[in-house]
Amino acid sequence: MNLVRSELLKIRTTSTWWIFGLITLPLWALTALINWLQTDALANSDFGEMSADQEAQIEASRAVESLAANVYTNGQFFGLLIVMLLGIIVVTSEFFHQTVTTTFLTVPHRTAVMVAKLVAAAVVAMLFWLATTVLNLIFGALVMSSVDLGSQLGSGAVWRATALNGLAYLLWSVLGVGLGVLIRSQIGATVTGILLYLGGAVGAAIAIGILANRWGDWINDLQVLVPSLASSLMVSGTDIPGNPPRWAGAAVLIGYAVVAGAIGALTMRRRDIS
Repeated sequence: MNLVRSELLKIRTTSTWWIFGLITLPLWALTALINWLQTDALANSDFGEMSADQEAQIEASRAVESLAANVYTNGQFFGLLIVMLLGIIVVTSEFFHQTVTTTFLTVPHRTAVMVAKLVAAAVVAMLFWLATTVLNLIFGALVMSSVDLGSQLGSGAVWRATALNGLAYLLWSVLGVGLGVLIRSQIGATVTGILLYLGGAVGAAIAIGILANRWGDWINDLQVLVPSLASSLMVSGTDIPGNPPRWAGAAVLIGYAVVAGAIGALTMRRRDIS
């Protein structure tokens, strides 16, 4: 516990956490506006004639459970990126400020230091999730009422999506710490993390769509292997036809986090830090 408190103190006594907090708020507001417009369009628009597969996907997306889960997990896309970057900085700041040698001289058990950093990053990630969840409960109730669907706060799908959203925040903080251990340069790890996250969300989605048109719809199931897409999948209120099941997204993300944490711990134990 002393090690965890020490790591939390390092975070709390720097400007990093509140700078990321200030960045998170406008990004949350932007996605809130987009989700409001999207919810209104799905709830009230007539999409005309379309193929049977497209109609099934639209109907699943405009289901009350799916709409509610989407607005009550608002801000996830940028929120997960923020907590991943915080996880990276928890590790790389030690190398950037050249305090890592002092840390390991004080606490020679490197695995314990790694675990403390993982726990500290997870605690901060949970605080970010809690803050955005409070905002979402207010915002989501207003949006759902505006489209005459009620708040849906009594729906199990809403609370399940909210809890899985918290799990996603936790797992992405672990992924950030693991990446920070592998790439000790703060700038290098940050840029790599952003490229992997955004590239995975946008680039992989485009590539999978192109390949699916050429080789068949089974290619769409591969999107679950992309961490940023798996995160979105796991908080959907209902299973969308043509997409992998929600539990698969959670399982894949947990697998990535376990591997990242294990590799990070082994790397920190064996790597020369002089």
